[in-house]
Amino acid sequence: MLFDRIKETGKKLNLNVKEIAIKAGIGENAIYRWKTSQPSADKLQAVADVLHVSVDYLLGNTDNPSPKSSVKPPDLADDNLFMYQGKPIPEEDMETLRYILDSYRKKNGKNHE
Repeated sequence: MLFDRIKETGKKLNLNVKEIAIKAGIGENAIYRWKTSQPSADKLQAVADVLHVSVDYLLGNTDNPSPKSSVKPPDLADDNLFMYQGKPIPEEDMETLRYILDSYRKKNGKNHE
């Protein structure tokens, strides 16, 4: 399945297996050897990067070539996220933290990343 997924995905990008291997910085025939052996994680990731797909897709763990992360980034406005040394932060300290974060956001722009 791995070899077939690589070959099929490369075909969509007008790349043959040898070209994929070269672009990934691995041996020209390395991918052909994966028909009978397992690749290292770093080589598999390099091939996935060339093909713009996930490793899970190449391994057949998903049919979605580029699954979106279902993990939502935490909202720092959520009081329950803030703890210090495993203990909740008192409300008066939370107000200070909110003020600092709001000031930072205003200073650096709303979409500062």
